[in-house]
Amino acid sequence: MAKTKKKVPGLNSSSMADISFLLLIFFLVTSSMDTDTGLARRLPAPPQDEQNLQEMEVQRRNLMVVLVNSQNQTMVRDQLGDEWYANITEMVGRGGKVGLKDKVKEFVTNPNNNPNLPELIEQDFGEPIGRVMTTADHVISLQNDATTSYKAYIAVQNELVKAYNELREEAALKYFNKHYADLLPDQQEKINKLYPQRISEAEPKNYGGGN
Repeated sequence: MAKTKKKVPGLNSSSMADISFLLLIFFLVTSSMDTDTGLARRLPAPPQDEQNLQEMEVQRRNLMVVLVNSQNQTMVRDQLGDEWYANITEMVGRGGKVGLKDKVKEFVTNPNNNPNLPELIEQDFGEPIGRVMTTADHVISLQNDATTSYKAYIAVQNELVKAYNELREEAALKYFNKHYADLLPDQQEKINKLYPQRISEAEPKNYGGGN
């Protein structure tokens, strides 16, 4: 007598879609996403009329332009002239030239009130800083070639930021007799206002070589 095969009952999959949807929501809610903090950069306000354009033309002394080309060479231009750095070694001041960091510090502070460097304006920062002369309107414009190496790009960024960090550290020691990192938040804010990081970064372009 032949055995009767038992039929396996089919699975009820009508609720699978609901379960999958609930699992998806669970993972979306509980997962943490990495967020790129980026680099703090100042974008200059667009000129509103012809008068603003004329004012910008007159105040070229307040602008330092830093260009990085496809050969990873860096050019620094201000009203004092142009400076070329053939490589990162020269740019950080180890190739017999004044490094980019020190050029930025001189540009930001204008210690000798040079008419070709940013205009000095008296500002009151409260105690213990008081009223001091600062280059309140200076801007550093950074632009790199689309094919600039990441290493060269970061090296330039580091030198620009290092200049501001050193100025803030020097001011913290001068006015508060403390390292910048040890200052209270309101004290750090005063130092930041004294030396605001005014770096404007433009869209990369094709500059080619440095010749």
